[in-house]
Amino acid sequence: MLNDLNMWNKIGRIVMRLSERLEVDTERALDIFYSSKTCRNLHDPEMGLYLLADNCIVEDILAEIRE
Repeated sequence: MLNDLNMWNKIGRIVMRLSERLEVDTERALDIFYSSKTCRNLHDPEMGLYLLADNCIVEDILAEIRE
């Protein structure tokens, strides 16, 4: 599992990429991220989602939105 600082950095990068992809401000992207199932999975060490590249995680969130 990532330490807290590395997790915060990862979340920041994910939110910035999500903001760019959805063309929304970062506050809205942060809300979308924290409302997602992907966010819950990212914080679950057993899921191992934190090992994936940031872009893969963003794609998971975008897939959730499409569903």
